[in-house]
Amino acid sequence: MKNKDGKPIYQPDKGPRVVSMATMLIVLCGFSFYLGGIFSCEKNQFEAKDANDVARAVSVPKESTVSPLQIKSVTFVECSIEYQDYTPCTDPRRWKKYGLHRLTFMERHCPPAFERKECLVPPPDGYKPPIKWPKSRDECWYRNVPYDWINKQKSNQNWLRKQGEKFFFPGGGTMFPKGVGHYVDIMQEMLPELRDGTIRTAIDTGCGVASWGGDLLDRGVLTVSLAPRDNHEAQVQFALERGIPAILGIISTQRLPFPSNSFDMAHCSRCLIPWTEFGGIYLLEIHRILRPGGFWVLSGPPVNYENRWRGWNTTIEEQRSDYEKLQDLLTSMCFKLHVKKDDIAVWRKSSDNSCYNSVSEPDAYPPKCDDSVEPDQAWYTPLRSCVIVPTPKIKKSVLESIPKWPERLHVAPERISSVPGGSVSALKHDDSKWKVRVKHYKKLLPAIGTDDIRNVMDMNTVYGGFAAALIGSPLWVMNVVSSYAPNTLPVVYDRGLIGAYHDWCEAFSTYPRTYDLLHFDGLFTAESHRCDMKYLLLEMDRILRPKGYVVMRESAYFVDAVASIAKGMRWSCRKENTEYNVDKEKLLICQKKLWYYSNSSSR
Repeated sequence: MKNKDGKPIYQPDKGPRVVSMATMLIVLCGFSFYLGGIFSCEKNQFEAKDANDVARAVSVPKESTVSPLQIKSVTFVECSIEYQDYTPCTDPRRWKKYGLHRLTFMERHCPPAFERKECLVPPPDGYKPPIKWPKSRDECWYRNVPYDWINKQKSNQNWLRKQGEKFFFPGGGTMFPKGVGHYVDIMQEMLPELRDGTIRTAIDTGCGVASWGGDLLDRGVLTVSLAPRDNHEAQVQFALERGIPAILGIISTQRLPFPSNSFDMAHCSRCLIPWTEFGGIYLLEIHRILRPGGFWVLSGPPVNYENRWRGWNTTIEEQRSDYEKLQDLLTSMCFKLHVKKDDIAVWRKSSDNSCYNSVSEPDAYPPKCDDSVEPDQAWYTPLRSCVIVPTPKIKKSVLESIPKWPERLHVAPERISSVPGGSVSALKHDDSKWKVRVKHYKKLLPAIGTDDIRNVMDMNTVYGGFAAALIGSPLWVMNVVSSYAPNTLPVVYDRGLIGAYHDWCEAFSTYPRTYDLLHFDGLFTAESHRCDMKYLLLEMDRILRPKGYVVMRESAYFVDAVASIAKGMRWSCRKENTEYNVDKEKLLICQKKLWYYSNSSSR
């Protein structure tokens, strides 16, 4: 992560000179926000050396009076209806600009500043508030995701079925014709760790409509379903519409936005990823993000090739060769075949670092990564065809040693010591703080904790305290850690929660209308010196479902200005006091209205 050193320290007891310096910082910050966030005129933004500089400036001494930032009203126009499923950084309209090699064009390629949209993304004609969880896992409104290409192409596999105004999800799949429940039952027989809380976090690469991840939710396993943006299939959009955690992504030339040694299990059900090609680089990425002792599950070619090769348009010799190559590659990465039954094979990543001694040999393939490779660097970081050896310092983070779920949620992970200022007491304090805050949020917004809110994002988490305080509610939380903030995401995963790295100066990797609640704590304070905040608010509007909520915890300096911009996005907002009723910090609670494109028949 881009940890920043050499931070200037604000000393409030140094006299009038320091006070005036702090005031100057606030004036400059506000001026930057005004120009960049509203009019996008000149790029005269205040370049602070650290995101915390702004926070220090806002926390001025009591004797210094700073007026709130004032913004004139602004109104945003509607985007064209053809942008109803607009994903700015994975936009098919721009694919032809990028190469076909390893499907590079499907990776993140954000538009330059002069191509950014300054409009509100409309919902499809006939859009309705989503069906509530848990009913939504099995059905959704057709007009909300009006694409039946999968329905036609996969009709014999029961991925989904269109009936009247709804899509139904029978739980079928290429490798589980008897339904996903039967498929996972077999997997549980092979892996008792799926039943006893050992396995808590999983990733499904090439997730389809995320039926596997949806089934595992009832079994206490939290899965990130992953699939690329597609012209027709809208797989991730279906997943999120159903209320199942998912993110747009593809293993291609860049690392996935997750820390190393984090997922307890990775899964691929005929996801068609060429695991043994390009020096095994795709499987090396799975190795990076999989926790020592974690499981990799593969169903489909070339597993069970002896009985299945006829249906794969190939020969038994070719399939045998593919399986042997895969087995050799996994062995070289310190995976061992754990169990195999019919079409499902499970390999386990070694917990013993002595296995990696052979990787250091001169003729090893793939070779060991050199010491310059940072395992957790995962924001626009190129994949490398080398093995990252887990550090011996995380012995207590291997799957066999980490506490089982739900105990692990409140145990300070070993990796917290790698975070500046991180400690057991820091985690306990953070948890206590968020319990009080969330209790206050529920009083102000009673929908929290009910089936009105399912998909939640904490836009700038630290240790996942907000998500931990909501763990008993019928929802899931995507915890986002800024690529410019201290790297706390490994701690989030070690606690049994999920999340991703992201830079909020860009669009998030998801479809429009995919979250019911967006929450942040001081995001404008931390990022307004670096990002154009107008675009951040427009991005929040894009990914928020109509009638969804936003809870912004922000310095009093920014709240009124944000409320003014939010009004121009057709949000209704109200300012509230925090739980301790302090003047320097306020809450802004907003709700997005349901509106339709001006020429829509639904208007």
